[in-house]
Amino acid sequence: MLARIKRELARLGSSEKARNAERFFKTGKGEYAEGDVFLGVSMSDQRRIARAYQHIPCSDIKALFVSTVHEHRMVGGLILAEQFLAADFQQQTTLFDFYVAHARRMNNWDLVDSTAPIFGRYLLTHRKPLLKKLATSDDLWERRIAIVATYAGIKEHKFGETLAVSEMLLSDTHDLIHKAVGWMLRELGKRDQKTLELFLKKHYNNIPRTTLRYAIERFPEKKRKRYLSGTF
Repeated sequence: MLARIKRELARLGSSEKARNAERFFKTGKGEYAEGDVFLGVSMSDQRRIARAYQHIPCSDIKALFVSTVHEHRMVGGLILAEQFLAADFQQQTTLFDFYVAHARRMNNWDLVDSTAPIFGRYLLTHRKPLLKKLATSDDLWERRIAIVATYAGIKEHKFGETLAVSEMLLSDTHDLIHKAVGWMLRELGKRDQKTLELFLKKHYNNIPRTTLRYAIERFPEKKRKRYLSGTF
């Protein structure tokens, strides 16, 4: 199965799309995804392949995770997510632990964003203390997993973990964390703008500018300008 997945991805690849992806996902020397290799396969094709091969064993998923090829890791993550959604509680525990053990292989923002909200459902109900560990990790991708995983709670109008992890990450220096925190705060604000505004006012002096811009993106223009100028 593993060889078939890799062959199918290779067949669907595009050298032009691969070059564009390598620029877009910052794979150059010194960039956050230095050395990541792309085949140039569309996301829709990757999701289709993941559904078609969703019953492969974890040993094959692990082989995909350790690959240097981006699409291999993405398909591995999507397959694991498909298995998690279809699993009973005991199986979900095993799959969740497998995901966390290989979290550092979700080493680009799209890999995190495609998987963390799904596994967040388990994290926020059964392994909540792990959020702090991930949020304070020295690994960029584990920190991004921590905040993006809280999207699962946001969708259920449970905002405590999003606010707590956001507060922990306000001092983070990486732009990808600034963007992720702002994104989650914006999603929270779509459901409860008052709670978002209370958070923004409380932490205004410590919020990275990128985070603030993302968080207030849906505000009316006049209110957005007031927040940007600090005159709210």
